[in-house]
Amino acid sequence: MADQYQYNTNEEKIVKDSHTKEIDLINRDPKQINEDVVKVEFEDVIAEPDGTHSLDGVWKLSYTTFTVSKYWCYRILSAVFGIPVALLWGFLFACISFCHIWAVVPCIKSCLIESQCISRIYSLCIQTFCDPFFEALGKVFSSVRVALRKEV
Repeated sequence: MADQYQYNTNEEKIVKDSHTKEIDLINRDPKQINEDVVKVEFEDVIAEPDGTHSLDGVWKLSYTTFTVSKYWCYRILSAVFGIPVALLWGFLFACISFCHIWAVVPCIKSCLIESQCISRIYSLCIQTFCDPFFEALGKVFSSVRVALRKEV
């Protein structure tokens, strides 16, 4: 009884730890899924070719404005919409997981089981009806000889 209690305690601890694990606040893209998608810098968007340069002060202020506005706009949008959108994505992936676990996999397993049964019936029918027919046909034509002659 004590072993079972300890097993249940460890199991509950594992479940609790999987939902409350600590996240890395420094590296927020450890699998690098957004490596080249959203890394947009000032130089990637705005560029002045040789011969058409704005004033140096305007160029520096444009760079600062772009960088700071992108930074704060992202922060404000993520603060306002981050949690609701995370809730929606969590709900969506929960629904997808539910459908996959409770509908897709059982349906596939059922089809595999049924196809094995049908395959055995089909194989039995072929062995019963087609094999003797083609075997007899083979015996009929086994005595046929083909001779090729050149016509001159």
